[in-house]
Amino acid sequence: MRHLLLGFVSLFIFGCSTAPEKRPNILFIMADDHTSQAWGIYGGALAPYVKNSGIQRLASEGVTLDNLFCTNSICVPSRAAILTGRMSHKNGVYTLGDALAPDTLNLAKLMRAAGYNTAIIGKWHLKEEPTGFDYYKVLPGQGRYFDPLLKTADNWEYGWKGGEVHKGFSSDVIGDESIAWMAAQDPDKPFFLMTHFKATHEPFHYPERHASLLENVELPEPTTLLEPYPTETGRTFKGQLLDNLTKRWLRYQADPEKFWTDYPGMPFEVEGLDSIAIRKKSYQKFVKDFIRCGAAIDDNIEKILAALEASGQLENTLIIYTSDQGYFLGEHGFFDKRMMLEESSRMPFVIRYPNDLPQGQRNESLLMNIDIPALILDYAQVALPASMQGKSFRAQLRDSSLQGRAYTYYRYWEHSPDRPAHFGVRSHRYKLIYYYGQALGMKSASQKSTLPSWEFYDLATDPQEQTNQMNNPDYRKAIEQMHQALIDEKAYYEDHSVAVPDLWFTTP
Repeated sequence: MRHLLLGFVSLFIFGCSTAPEKRPNILFIMADDHTSQAWGIYGGALAPYVKNSGIQRLASEGVTLDNLFCTNSICVPSRAAILTGRMSHKNGVYTLGDALAPDTLNLAKLMRAAGYNTAIIGKWHLKEEPTGFDYYKVLPGQGRYFDPLLKTADNWEYGWKGGEVHKGFSSDVIGDESIAWMAAQDPDKPFFLMTHFKATHEPFHYPERHASLLENVELPEPTTLLEPYPTETGRTFKGQLLDNLTKRWLRYQADPEKFWTDYPGMPFEVEGLDSIAIRKKSYQKFVKDFIRCGAAIDDNIEKILAALEASGQLENTLIIYTSDQGYFLGEHGFFDKRMMLEESSRMPFVIRYPNDLPQGQRNESLLMNIDIPALILDYAQVALPASMQGKSFRAQLRDSSLQGRAYTYYRYWEHSPDRPAHFGVRSHRYKLIYYYGQALGMKSASQKSTLPSWEFYDLATDPQEQTNQMNNPDYRKAIEQMHQALIDEKAYYEDHSVAVPDLWFTTP
């Protein structure tokens, strides 16, 4: 009898201790190109100038990641990686020219199968019709900033076609549509919503209410703004120079009807200025436009938080805000993204869920964008499919002393002579990049190959990656270790296209 009683008590205690936790609503908010330098919570010279009260609230009530990196820093491939938990060579989306196959296993399908109401509102950009979502309302292609078209299952057309006009500024429309969808959900059933802003993608438009933001302010410049090419740093590629954005503005002014987009704050005058003065003036306009564009996202984060709070849903809603990749804001004289350098490959990320996570903490774990769906599935109590390559980092969020990855792996496929195709690995301290410089038949890639080259950076002593140490004998052992890590990581992720070559060093 005693044994039976003890068994009953043990069963009761065990049953109570393993009662399933309530699954949260999950709101995944993602911007386009909204780089960490413009968030104001990552420090840097621009931090005092950005409008970020919504982002700051998320950070103060949640956890901010310092070392999350994308696996392919360009919009379409990065979004595919986040949705599938697989790298480009596994999900079939390598470049801007690719589309995500509708029959691909994705995060939304898994969430819906697990009982979540699922939706995506805003930027989709993966061309084929979204699958796995109970509801979608998405921009055709890149979409437009003012009076955006949004398409649903009722008026779907492929790519840039289809949709109905919604009056207003894109970020405001997407924010309002997201709030309306969440308000319509059954409170007894969890929801998974992906709110994807078009901002802060070029041409960096902003609503009228932010037109005077920073109007009479001289923004501080990055120390590498005037970095020329080639330089004594040993950088082996030209990159997308800020001067090219200036040329786009001037071409647009010359013939607005024939240019692919329009730009805010025109006209832009450069007559009588030398090349240095032009780059400095271009930087001021570019970054002010970018910050104003980002301010509208922050407005809508505040609005969404207020709506969730008013409806009583905030407490049980896990909220993530991130960007699909980073972006150069004049660093190295660049704009745009694509490269494995820090400003381009780092993804800003903040997560708020006080029911499970600490508040106001930073986390330095080394993570990759393919880990994001694994985290979301963890919270939804859904088993991670074997096909997904990422890992949940929920434990690291709860306990910052736990380590993430030893290395991140990166590969950029859309080759061009100025921004060659490359792959590489990053540890907490070092980064090794191999530019193989070939199109390999990829869509949107240039057929003009470039000479292969190596770059190596010590991020502890050179966080701005100004000096390629590849031929510095003091780093020979570290380079050899990173080279082996590159071989190992490439094999681990089953990326068999283009073998890692033997190292070669050039005596200075």
